[in-house]
Amino acid sequence: MKAIFETGGKQYYVSEGEEIFVEKLDAEVGSTIDFTDVLQIGDKIGTPYVKGAKVTCEVVKHGKAKKIVVFKYRPKKKYRNTRGHRQPYTKLVVKKIG
Repeated sequence: MKAIFETGGKQYYVSEGEEIFVEKLDAEVGSTIDFTDVLQIGDKIGTPYVKGAKVTCEVVKHGKAKKIVVFKYRPKKKYRNTRGHRQPYTKLVVKKIG
């Protein structure tokens, strides 16, 4: 069964047993999290959410993504600015959709 749920301002299309990376969540490694903001389960579409539906996930690890380089400049003004950023994430495994 497939589902679409929402967390961290983003929507994720998942099935059971799938690993996903989401915005960092405040949860311990090994704990389970229930997402109740489910937009769709199978053929059932919510308005905006499906009532009584939830996606249960297990937290596998926390980490940081690869560094991206942000480079700003102004032409003809000798302005150059380089910065890096690493976005924190949480890796989840979808255990149950119901």
